[in-house]
Amino acid sequence: MELAMIGFGRMGSGLTGRLTAAGHRVVVVDPKADAAHVSERGGEGPVPLEGLRDALVAPRVAWVMVPAGDPTEQVIAQLHDILEPGDLIIDGGNSNFHDSKRHAEEAAAKGLRFVDIGVSGGVWGLTEGFGLMVGGDDESFALLEPALRSLTPADGGLVHAGAAGAGHFTKMVHNGIEYGLMQAYAEGFEILKASEYDLDLGAVAEAWRHGTVIRSWLLDLAAAALTREPGLDSVKDYVEDSGEGRWTVAQAIDTDVPAPIITLSLIERFRSRQDVSFAAQVVAALRREFGGHAVKSR
Repeated sequence: MELAMIGFGRMGSGLTGRLTAAGHRVVVVDPKADAAHVSERGGEGPVPLEGLRDALVAPRVAWVMVPAGDPTEQVIAQLHDILEPGDLIIDGGNSNFHDSKRHAEEAAAKGLRFVDIGVSGGVWGLTEGFGLMVGGDDESFALLEPALRSLTPADGGLVHAGAAGAGHFTKMVHNGIEYGLMQAYAEGFEILKASEYDLDLGAVAEAWRHGTVIRSWLLDLAAAALTREPGLDSVKDYVEDSGEGRWTVAQAIDTDVPAPIITLSLIERFRSRQDVSFAAQVVAALRREFGGHAVKSR
């Protein structure tokens, strides 16, 4: 099949390369994309967004792969004016599932189809395959399925999760779980580092990768990072979040589901951004007040 890839960053370029390698035609829309890089990935262009309608045959498929929020909102709004009834819009970014449900309703009002796809795999997706979680109607999924299966690993990785919004909802929870897993690994390695033993953390991680019950792709990545730079000296202890963890915690609260591990892993990210913890200062001051405990001066 053929489609337009709107956004040619790390994810968009990887998706393009894997699609074209499987024989699909991809027209790239990104004013910042380098034509040589687009060609290297097997794509055509870049072309302006306004030229998308003439570059594809109907029913056209436009895959939006730009940052969630305003950039996605703006591109989808423009596509409503550019595309024709029967054409299909994919939002493959990390949008909130509530927004995806709204986008599906707005697209339907204009005779357009809308599918939300949660995409996992990062920069490794080009070679290893992506995990895809799809929300949308059966007819739209059937249209896209051949291309989607070419993006995933041979042994799986594709799920039609349900109606509009289900793809991004599933990806949201996936990312919430990811927060918890990363935090558990991080705490374990810190305990190892603080021990009385002079441990080679890279070697420990490498050993854990084989045969143990905690082996995983995240552990593979930890082993690679710790082997390459045992002290992680070039990495600042500041952890960003892109929204999905917050949304997962909010969903857990809304549906009365206890999710302490995911919630605490999100809070730990907030704590990493503090140069000074005023809360810790308050606790130290209280211990001094009620018990006469010594405090450290700044």
